[in-house]
Amino acid sequence: MPIRPLSREDVWLLPPNLDELIPLDHPARFVGAFVQTLDRATWASLEIAAEGEALGAPAYDPRGLLCVWLYGFMTRVRSSRKLEAACRDQLSFLWLTGWQRPDHNTLWRFYKAHRKEMRELFTRTVRVAVKAGLVDLAVQAVDGTKVQANASKERTYDAAGLKKLLERTEAAITDLEAQNETGDDPPPPRLPDVLAEKQALQEQVTTALAQVMAEDGPSRRNLTDADAQLMKSRQGFVAGYNAQAMVSPLDPEAAGAGGLFITATAVGNCPADQDQLLPMIAQAEENTGRPADLTLADGGYHSGPNLVACAEQGYPIAMPESNRPAGKTPAPYSKEAFRYASETDTYSCPEGQTLEFVGEKRRKGRSASRVYRASRRICVACPAFGTCTKDRRHGRMLEIGPQEEALRTHRAWMATAQARAAYRRRKQLPEPTFGILKEQQDARRFLLRGIDNVRSEWTLLATAFNLRTLYRLWRSWALQRPTDRWMLTGAVS
Repeated sequence: MPIRPLSREDVWLLPPNLDELIPLDHPARFVGAFVQTLDRATWASLEIAAEGEALGAPAYDPRGLLCVWLYGFMTRVRSSRKLEAACRDQLSFLWLTGWQRPDHNTLWRFYKAHRKEMRELFTRTVRVAVKAGLVDLAVQAVDGTKVQANASKERTYDAAGLKKLLERTEAAITDLEAQNETGDDPPPPRLPDVLAEKQALQEQVTTALAQVMAEDGPSRRNLTDADAQLMKSRQGFVAGYNAQAMVSPLDPEAAGAGGLFITATAVGNCPADQDQLLPMIAQAEENTGRPADLTLADGGYHSGPNLVACAEQGYPIAMPESNRPAGKTPAPYSKEAFRYASETDTYSCPEGQTLEFVGEKRRKGRSASRVYRASRRICVACPAFGTCTKDRRHGRMLEIGPQEEALRTHRAWMATAQARAAYRRRKQLPEPTFGILKEQQDARRFLLRGIDNVRSEWTLLATAFNLRTLYRLWRSWALQRPTDRWMLTGAVS
């Protein structure tokens, strides 16, 4: 077949129209439409003067800069230098900026100044979707994932490691100072770079050591990102953060297709998830305007105080115990096999023996628990001795915490077929969401440092995830009615 002519010196007979450079259903158009719908109140909440100032040199339009960052987070382009290159080379970014090419300093200053306030955009995506009836609030699932910090785990030290590092640093400083002795010559106008670097490290290590040695201080400190903590991930231990997401499915009848939507986010530097459950449920309720009918959570969130709080606040939840998979039959002589008699304040074991209240046990940082004990003589003679208990001195003992009733009630609920069927949906919600965030949005590692900055970065990643979901719906509607321009500009208003 003939070959098409290839020439890089052709001259356009007519100048191209910028609007013709990308298709009508391109995701960049959706981002532009989303930003275009932001009202004055939203721009004020972002602390951005959308209309500019009367005096001074012309500045880049903040609408274009915001579009660049949102579209960048949607397409794995998250650093200011990569965005600068994209605004120079990629038609979609050039369309968003109106053929302007902001440099990385301009992009970074805008992001640094407004990234905290840009969290408001996440709330806006949720409310847009809920208002359109797209989110199915019959169920929601919360989960956490470990995300690597912009720091190396080798830079994480405990008190002993910091002391050794400080000793080595001080010895290096002494050696460098001796090498730079000038005798009667005048001192150099500034410290040599190597010496200045060591002195800065000495100050940093001294500060970190003081924090670790404090009574309520952390056990370790990372010298690159002071807020990052060592956490176990699927790739081993990393210096990172515990990123949380509450995820609901899309309503297939309203959306016309399946999909996932993030309704709440959080980032902490504690590896455990328990403290995140109630704040995540409350945030999702605030963002969506009403509580979900059922919340799903894995065993990492399970605790007596969480179950009591959920019951008091009216949050139905399906959540297995951390040491027992949902639906597993308890051992024949486990604590739940013992029956409580409130009129006598006693427990009876499966073999019919009575356990009486003998006192309270208190542990530091925990509520007091009530202790019930059986007769040592009867326990030793019992045929279940060795299985129920092996304590020949005291016999079987039960330690009952203040949340025991809530634990037993929830345990009975999780044993039902309804709870097991509902809980099976959990893996279909947050786990695919984290997979998309990490694989398609490059969220395996944070680029910023410090927990407040990382929270802004994670929220913007969640915002981009929701925009990707909304875009797919917007595109399907636009393709169904391609002649209606309002479908391309007003679908997110």
